[in-house]
Amino acid sequence: MRMDSRRRPPKSSRTTSSNDGVPLHLHHKQLAPLVDNRSPPPIPKASDALPLPLYLTNAIFFTLFFSVAYYLLHRWRDKIRNSTPLHVVTFPEIAAIVSLMASFIYLLGFFGIDFVQSFITRPSHDAWDLEDTTNPSYLINEDHRLVTCPPSANTPPIPKLPNPEPIITPLASVEDEEIVKSVIEGTLPSYSLESKLGDCKRAAVIRREALQRITRRSLEGLPIEGFDYDSVLGQCCEMPVGYVQIPVGIAGPLLLNGMEYMVPMATTEGCLVASTNRGCKAMYASGGATSVLLADGMTRAPIVRFETVKRASELKLFLEDPDNFDTLSIVFNRSSRFARLQGIKCCMAGKNLYMRFKCSTGDAMGMNMVSKGVQNVLDFLQSDFHDMEVIGISGNFCSDKKPAAVNWIEGRGKSVVCEAIIKEEIVKKVLKTSVASLVELNMLKNLAGSAVAGALGGFNAHASNIVSAIFIATGQDPAQNIESSHCITMMEAVNNDKDLHVSVSMPSIEVGTVGGGTQLASQSACLNLLGVKGASKESPGLNSRLLASIVAGSVLAGELSLMAAIAQGQLVKSHMKYNRSSKDISKAASS
Repeated sequence: MRMDSRRRPPKSSRTTSSNDGVPLHLHHKQLAPLVDNRSPPPIPKASDALPLPLYLTNAIFFTLFFSVAYYLLHRWRDKIRNSTPLHVVTFPEIAAIVSLMASFIYLLGFFGIDFVQSFITRPSHDAWDLEDTTNPSYLINEDHRLVTCPPSANTPPIPKLPNPEPIITPLASVEDEEIVKSVIEGTLPSYSLESKLGDCKRAAVIRREALQRITRRSLEGLPIEGFDYDSVLGQCCEMPVGYVQIPVGIAGPLLLNGMEYMVPMATTEGCLVASTNRGCKAMYASGGATSVLLADGMTRAPIVRFETVKRASELKLFLEDPDNFDTLSIVFNRSSRFARLQGIKCCMAGKNLYMRFKCSTGDAMGMNMVSKGVQNVLDFLQSDFHDMEVIGISGNFCSDKKPAAVNWIEGRGKSVVCEAIIKEEIVKKVLKTSVASLVELNMLKNLAGSAVAGALGGFNAHASNIVSAIFIATGQDPAQNIESSHCITMMEAVNNDKDLHVSVSMPSIEVGTVGGGTQLASQSACLNLLGVKGASKESPGLNSRLLASIVAGSVLAGELSLMAAIAQGQLVKSHMKYNRSSKDISKAASS
């Protein structure tokens, strides 16, 4: 017989025993051989309930299932041939049906046995994790049973997973500390701090501290000092806890329509400002660019519904009738001294009518202005069209902050075309490429390539890059970059194929110089740099139209430079030089 090699704890006169005769003072290191060689009790399995081995049981039920199914199919086929009712069954058929159902139930359970097993084994494993035999509070007695005993005084503490401590920053007063606790407990809503305290800066500090304590995540690095929080209250941002810093670079001078502009660009993308600056240099050396404003009108398209298509068409004809335009204009223009209705374009979808109102908005971008005018007209129409149901003030036929063919074709905001002729020597000296290479690349990339991609308004190299950077710097709505970046770039060899004619057509540049983020100090300074800060005193809308032209001119410069870099094969090289950080990220992360 094989001898049991497991050791038993030695007996000692100094040993104090429990009721089970287990030594209580024995150190856990002395029990290591006992613990290491002892196997935990077997884990119960679902298959233990079966009278036969699992593989044999599976084989029996698989055979039974397919055999009975084959038998029943043959019997039912014979009944159909003999015109015997299927519900008339014999005793063997009843037995076969019962066997089929039983085998099916078993097989269904068999395929889910792992799922069932997971519920059985999980608590078993958890128990072993809790009753770990390496824990000095558990010993094995002479009967090889696991029993508990009090821990030794020398027992080392069990390490726990780190739990981040709450971030606590000293506040200015005890009252602020109490307010922070109220925000954390939920008795004081965070959004009401400004109205309760009457101090926007103090509200931001308290909200920030409450956020750090709730999330246990530090906001160190997100600045809070040096910002006028009163300037964003009720117009730019709710519940502020700081502000994000974005560097602003300058590209230029941009020579546009005989005037020079230094263009501010807020971006975190390396190469963008440098590339746009090179384009401005090439344009300046060739005599500058010229821009033309084709249209200026913001749109809003409510959706209304009628009981019948006929009634919807009656309203459509009424709105598009020139005889009714003057009346509608008077009603619309009441909303603002700058709002002037330009036209209404209607589209039907069944008994639903979409009405696209277009109006001038002065130097404001004008979304709120046009919405108020539309509401006035809807209220007016209710008197003659009682059965008109207003579904929404915006029905996406506007279309705002989404790529849409209606903006690409009809325009929205400012529609601008900008052109320049770049001399051959400038193409070679500044852009480091040739006219023929640029023309070919533009045709294959911006035109054919975009068509292959199914682009909507994206027949350009990177108009969105420049538009976004100028929008952020000047306080525009960054989300309107979507339709404002609609652009088609054209390049053509002129003057006996020596010089390059380049142009950008942008039908929906949505900008303003008053309202929204344009009133913030940093953004206002960038507008002032361009000479378009605030409303024009000479002519309403002049500043916003000039800003749209500057955006188009800057896009032209950016398109020219990037296309040259791609044609020259320098795109990757320039990005590796200017768009790669030399900072040791691992050290920065650990600090």
